[in-house]
Amino acid sequence: MSDRTPFQRVPPEVSFPEQEHTILELWDRVDAFAVSVSSRPADREFTFYDGPPFPTGSPHYGNLLAGVLKDIVPRYWTMRGHRVVRRFGWDTHGLPIELEVQRELGLSSPSEIVAYGVERFNEACRSRVMANTEVWESITRRIGRWVDFEDDYKTMDLDFMESVWWVFKRLWDQGLVYKAFKVLPYSFGAATPLSNNEVNLGGYRDVEDPSLTLRLVVTTGKGPAAAGDVLLVWTTTPWTIPSNLGVQVGSDITYARVTSPLDGVDGPYWVASDRIAAYWPEGAEVSVETVGSALIGTRYAPVFPYFADLVTRGAFVVVAGPQVSTSEGTGLVHTSPAHGEADFDAFQAAGLGDLLVDPVDEVGRFTDAVPEVAGMNVKVADQILVRMLADLGALARNERIVHSYPFCWRTDTPIIYKAIPTWFVAVERIRERMAELNETIHWVPDHVGSRRFGNWLANARDWAISRNRFWGSCIPIWECDQAEHRECIGSLDELEYRSGVRPDDIHKHVVDLIEFACKECSGTMRRVPEVLDVWFESGAMPYGQNHYPFEDKERFERGFPAHFIAEGLDQTRGWFYNLLVHSTALFDSIPFRNCVVNGLILAGDGRKMSKSLKNYPDPLELIDVTGADALRAYLINSPVVRAEPLRFDERGVREVVRTVMLPYWNAYSFFTTYAAAEGLTTDALAAAPDPGDRPEIDRWILSVLQSLIRRVNQEMEGYYLYNVVPPLMEFVNDLTNWYIRRSRRRFWAGRGDSGEDALAAFATLYEVLVAFAKLMAPVLPFVTEAMYQNLVVAHRGGTTGPTSVHHETYPKADESLIDADLEAAMMALRGVVGLGRGLRVAEAIRTRQPLARLMVVSHDPTILGAVADHAALLMEELNVREVVTSEDETALAQVSAKANYRTLGPRFGARMPGLAAAIANLTSAEVATALAGGSVTVAGESLSSADLVVSRAPLPGLVVAAGEGLAIALDTVITPELALEGTAREIVKLVQAARRDAGLDVSDRIVLRWSSPSTQVAEAIASHGAWIAGEVLAISFERDTGSGTRLDAAGEPFTLTITRA
Repeated sequence: MSDRTPFQRVPPEVSFPEQEHTILELWDRVDAFAVSVSSRPADREFTFYDGPPFPTGSPHYGNLLAGVLKDIVPRYWTMRGHRVVRRFGWDTHGLPIELEVQRELGLSSPSEIVAYGVERFNEACRSRVMANTEVWESITRRIGRWVDFEDDYKTMDLDFMESVWWVFKRLWDQGLVYKAFKVLPYSFGAATPLSNNEVNLGGYRDVEDPSLTLRLVVTTGKGPAAAGDVLLVWTTTPWTIPSNLGVQVGSDITYARVTSPLDGVDGPYWVASDRIAAYWPEGAEVSVETVGSALIGTRYAPVFPYFADLVTRGAFVVVAGPQVSTSEGTGLVHTSPAHGEADFDAFQAAGLGDLLVDPVDEVGRFTDAVPEVAGMNVKVADQILVRMLADLGALARNERIVHSYPFCWRTDTPIIYKAIPTWFVAVERIRERMAELNETIHWVPDHVGSRRFGNWLANARDWAISRNRFWGSCIPIWECDQAEHRECIGSLDELEYRSGVRPDDIHKHVVDLIEFACKECSGTMRRVPEVLDVWFESGAMPYGQNHYPFEDKERFERGFPAHFIAEGLDQTRGWFYNLLVHSTALFDSIPFRNCVVNGLILAGDGRKMSKSLKNYPDPLELIDVTGADALRAYLINSPVVRAEPLRFDERGVREVVRTVMLPYWNAYSFFTTYAAAEGLTTDALAAAPDPGDRPEIDRWILSVLQSLIRRVNQEMEGYYLYNVVPPLMEFVNDLTNWYIRRSRRRFWAGRGDSGEDALAAFATLYEVLVAFAKLMAPVLPFVTEAMYQNLVVAHRGGTTGPTSVHHETYPKADESLIDADLEAAMMALRGVVGLGRGLRVAEAIRTRQPLARLMVVSHDPTILGAVADHAALLMEELNVREVVTSEDETALAQVSAKANYRTLGPRFGARMPGLAAAIANLTSAEVATALAGGSVTVAGESLSSADLVVSRAPLPGLVVAAGEGLAIALDTVITPELALEGTAREIVKLVQAARRDAGLDVSDRIVLRWSSPSTQVAEAIASHGAWIAGEVLAISFERDTGSGTRLDAAGEPFTLTITRA
């Protein structure tokens, strides 16, 4: 005897946010996340890498999207039987926390930090960096993401940092690390050089800058250039002019000596011939032309005196510049080797590499070398320097230019270029191999890997990995103080062996104090001062989070490369790239097998989301209104999962609630309401007929569900999440707007009246709700859990089973239940219904107004067969008396055609006017022949239906619509008899609404009284009263004196009184 309890009614009214809090408490109570991991076998581990965010910021919608992606996929593979360990990571080093602590301490530069004390500063960073983690944990939990915050990893942990040292040592041993003096992107806001990928992270902005043309007077000519000539030299960076040491020309560019005055000032002037018109629009006299190579070696007087003594060492000279062009400026380019990469390279090529002056300090201020602007930021000094140039007579043109300029991704300050000694990883040596390995990674979308990431790899430059900062992983290189001897340390054991010291912290303020004897001489080895770029650490996270290779080496190697990672599109030049650099160099391997890349989430106005602008809703406030499930579904069912931008609109989240969440919940509520009314248990449902013996509508929804399960598994295995959510949402529509609506009477009737039919309906809906909850669980973890608890866990009757839907096995398709022909037939029928309803709306014909006839025309025998076999269904759905099928479209309308220029134009060109005229003269029968799949000959050419743009003019009394492979017509002539039936149907609608308003149960019988002065109403009730009573469960339907609720039955006055029988 079963002790399983009957189903309890669940009301259709629901607060999803309140329900989600209840589910969170349930998960805590049963330790659901930990059990989901531990219950899967350890030898079936699915490896997932979680890129570490900076904990100092607040989570935004981009973080939430990434979190949802990182939750859906691990939940799925867990339900597929894999152990998916999910450790949250924190990027605790680098500029975000350093700059925050600097502001708190009132420190403005690295020199002030040194004066304050590196140890005090670093310890302040350590204590402050994790202060904001509760915010991350709270919103991550609230969005429904399962991830381990207790066993998290932090880049500042000793174990992590030791693994970073190991990675660095491996690169060092392969000769992939070197130190060089190069011009690099430099953030004066952060007082440190940046890597090329960091420049791209900050992005470029259109800014207005000076566009200057300088007069530099030749002192010693070369070729046709003579002393006293003037070089017209162009620049957009006035702040670099004090460090000018040369002028670049293009060796193959043609230059002219212009003897005409420029703006009233005599020359003669040297300028690229192609740029003469830009400076002398009325024309100019040219005495000679020559190529740039003839001018190389020409010397000129320095415009400022600050470094004039360098003239004796070869400065202030014309050199070759491979990148010089004549697209703008003068074709002669101001050259400051300390502040331009091309400038630096040009001087190196000219044998002048030892000439370098840099009057700008670490925070972008002029030093005392340029006293007029000493202590001033370089960008602020521009105006003063321009004025000084004008006073010196060196300014030929002072204009403004709008151009794209890079900004620091962390300090939001303009990036400058600055020559600085830096440590590099020799990426260019391994980039071809990186590109080869990249071809084996499965990217979603594919074009991100093949184009965006592939193009970046093809042009990858050596990676500047050192930062002149304090709070970070230290570069583990020790240098001799007496000779150029260097030693790289790759572990604490090595450090202890060489120094006798084993520190419990390896941050800068600790390891900088550790010294040891040089192996090669009598010198002392001291650590180099730089720390590592935080991106070096992020690329090392697979090893650092596992303390590889120092612990659990075998487990790591079994799970490497990772099965899956996911981050935003910007990480193609950040984390994805750094991961691949390390894995290629260390293991000649990819670091991950599958990568899902999301696009950028923008505010609704298309701008970047900004707290200061308040142009987006607070995530937690929105979740408290709509629930987390709705936000998850909105984000995943959007262009952003295709790596495209999304303009966030909270109305879209609310629309998910309206069109998906509530209909889904209502289907669940519908089942429990009628199952409770019948006193059903799961034992009773088990006695239902086998699926193959159930009515067609049951077999259809079960087939659609199994096809969906098959498709979802295929798409999830390919990580195509953008192909997963739409069919899941569409199934909710299939379930509610077709299956339940078509089956509603079977549930109303109950087992007492319809026996096995009703039981089959209940069993089918129950099976669908349970299976779909499992299928949808990774996407909508909360609502599916609520349904699972009530439909499954609550009805086990003492038996054991999974405590959570997320502990279940993910559904696999039962191919025996899939009936492709039935699905196709039902799809055709629903297509007919959709067209018919559209016609009713277009013609303003009420749904409850019966029509005489529906005509369906198709040349597809499958469609015609489905329509013929289901005529009764179509009659009910479209409220028509008769359904007629035909293969002749002319039975519905006069069919005409015009030329489809898109298909015909490229083929016939100039012949199109005549051909178009001939097509317009085709008869209705000829067009119908083409539509039937045949061809029609026009002007000697054989044309198909694809070559025609077809119009249909309905026959009198008909309205026509066409769909895929079919056309339909409705007879819109309404006879008096049809009008009466329409009124009767309107009365049923009014009574049903009154029942709901009175709070009656769905099974309650009623006594119904009515009155109306309308002859139409009276005749409708006289003709259809018995049918009306049956529809509304009325045991009595009597006319009275007119008291009651006054209503309107399609324009006819109607008074109604309802009482429970």
